[in-house]
Amino acid sequence: MDRSAEDLVNWFRQSAPYINAHRGKTFVVMLSGEASSSGNFGNIIQDIALLKTLGVKIVLVCGARPQIDGLIAAHQHSCLFAGEQRITDERSLNIIKQAVGQIQMDIEAQLSMGLVNSPLHQAHINVVRGNFVVAQPIGVEDGIDFLHTGKVRRINHQSIKRQLDHGEIVMVSPLGVSVTGELFNICSEDITTEIAVSLKADKVIYFCPEQGIHNDKGQLVSELLPDTANQLMRSEPFLRETDKDTLRYLRAAIQCSDRGIDRCHLVSYQQDGALLQELYTRDGSGTQLVQYSYERVREARLDDINGIIELIRPLEEEGILVRRSRELLEMEIERFTIVERDGMIIGCAALYAFEQENIGELACLVSHPQYRQASRGDRLLQAIVKRARQQGLSKLFVLTTKSIHWFRERGFAPADFEDLPTEKQAIYNLQRRSKILMMDITH
Repeated sequence: MDRSAEDLVNWFRQSAPYINAHRGKTFVVMLSGEASSSGNFGNIIQDIALLKTLGVKIVLVCGARPQIDGLIAAHQHSCLFAGEQRITDERSLNIIKQAVGQIQMDIEAQLSMGLVNSPLHQAHINVVRGNFVVAQPIGVEDGIDFLHTGKVRRINHQSIKRQLDHGEIVMVSPLGVSVTGELFNICSEDITTEIAVSLKADKVIYFCPEQGIHNDKGQLVSELLPDTANQLMRSEPFLRETDKDTLRYLRAAIQCSDRGIDRCHLVSYQQDGALLQELYTRDGSGTQLVQYSYERVREARLDDINGIIELIRPLEEEGILVRRSRELLEMEIERFTIVERDGMIIGCAALYAFEQENIGELACLVSHPQYRQASRGDRLLQAIVKRARQQGLSKLFVLTTKSIHWFRERGFAPADFEDLPTEKQAIYNLQRRSKILMMDITH
């Protein structure tokens, strides 16, 4: 098997848990006008269609800002704005209807393409549009009449659900009709939020010009908790350095999160395959805003045995770790602490207590090769130290042949054979010639 084929097989195997997890779930996807006009538009539509064939229920909300701006300029017309909110007069509304209609037809055409050798061949994807958004006027605020600019009054979520259950993709425009039959221009982000909340959607996805959110070192932040996201939105350097469209979508994601949506994703519309990489790989491609971290440190359970074995077996085969049988791991599972990332065990460590001498042993500290650059070893060490203190232990020792400097840098000091607990001395393997390091954990 050549390298490319091997990579494909490995990717397929690793994506299987996500395919199963996403099947039957409801995703609200906001496709911005910028995304629709990008050179990657066709690939994005194909990836959205692929989600559908993998069993995801999709509501597609279409933005149209740049198309509207361009068509208004082409008609030699202009719009007033109050902040970021467009004031929609009668002529602007007619132009907006043209722009929105064109985008929707373009998307339908792309989703209907079934050429041989194309990803949508024999897909038979149906797209449904309808009066799913009931609008009301913004009216007059601070002395400004917003005319035909409106807001969401309610979502006909039962109608959307019926269409989703029938296997359709539901497409929603940034236009809504009031109970009096008037048409209003509504912010796409607001429609996305209201639909997601009313449907209790499993995910909301925003297409941004950037990969997602970056920290002050320019590194992609793959996961954000709501409190951290809110802090960023109050940070002047972050606001100054982040693209305005990305800020708008982050703000919308925070609103969704505040109203109960567990996961909101910001992915790039410029990066080919970003949507699939975000949803079907562990590391993703963008930033997800989550109610709780999808990576956590916790005490191990019996059903973690296979993951621990898979993690430690390569090091046992190299002779770096002492081999542990499955039966021994089952007997000692309560001693283990693990790092779990989206269902995969990427780190483990064990604590053995020698209560007579009031000393604990840190053993089997391992991080997955792909996840050794984010201080997970430190998190495991902190968790073991915490458990040791809870058990009333005053010292922690480790036997190591390869990681002497790593432990020295974290407060362990060289110790002698006589410093080990008597029970440990009796089973110490002289042939391994492991270095003994010890740390006081009383403070």
